Amino acid sequence: MRHLGILGHSMEGAALCFRTFCRFGFQRLGEHQHPEVTLDLIPLARSMPGWDTGDHAAVRRVLARSVARLAGAGAEFFVCPDNTAHMALELPGEPLALPGLHLPDVVAARAARDGRRRVGVLGTRYLMEGRLYPEALGRRDIEALVPEAEDRDLVHRTIFHELLNGEVRADSRRAFVEVVERLAARGCDAVALVCTEIPLLLTAEVSPLPVLDSTRLAAEAAFAVCLGEEPAPRWRGGAVGAAHGASAK
Repeated sequence: MRHLGILGHSMEGAALCFRTFCRFGFQRLGEHQHPEVTLDLIPLARSMPGWDTGDHAAVRRVLARSVARLAGAGAEFFVCPDNTAHMALELPGEPLALPGLHLPDVVAARAARDGRRRVGVLGTRYLMEGRLYPEALGRRDIEALVPEAEDRDLVHRTIFHELLNGEVRADSRRAFVEVVERLAARGCDAVALVCTEIPLLLTAEVSPLPVLDSTRLAAEAAFAVCLGEEPAPRWRGGAVGAAHGASAK
């Protein structure tokens, strides 16, 4: 089995991906068994100035250092469960020290297999107002739709003021359900939870639309690579084109 590296960016999301990955092992391989896994997490505070000023190259440098540490620990490939981080990872630069799964393409591939045509996108403001998911979904002829401005503000505030700190509130869950209801009314046939922490708040059981849980999909895709059920990734950062998107699992 291959050794996985988890490139963490926020604490709660990285921990959720780590637990989910290990639990796949318990279910598939037996009690206390899972592929080797190393988690590296540089404090998010090191990256936030870059996000706030739009200096994504600075964020990429932080993430690249984390990937190098994963390589030094013996990991053979990485997965980054933080979707927004892929905005920095896609920038041109020196190849990352390990190949990695490209999470937006993992999510888009699942949406295509499920037959989705219009997917609502919930994540940080940086992600919802960027091109990451319109491009990843668009490579599979799926439309990406984001909430209206007021709902985008609500989602972003909840992520940074509550979920990143491990706070899960019932009133915020109701508010997210209402956001998804409005996306459904605009014709969405699924909602992509593409902030690592959102699945802590909005689950398939309460969502008005079928969910694409990017944290679970990241762990599932990494587990399949570890077991040799899917090929090892080749992406080492930088732009992702149509050819890569078509072959992503």
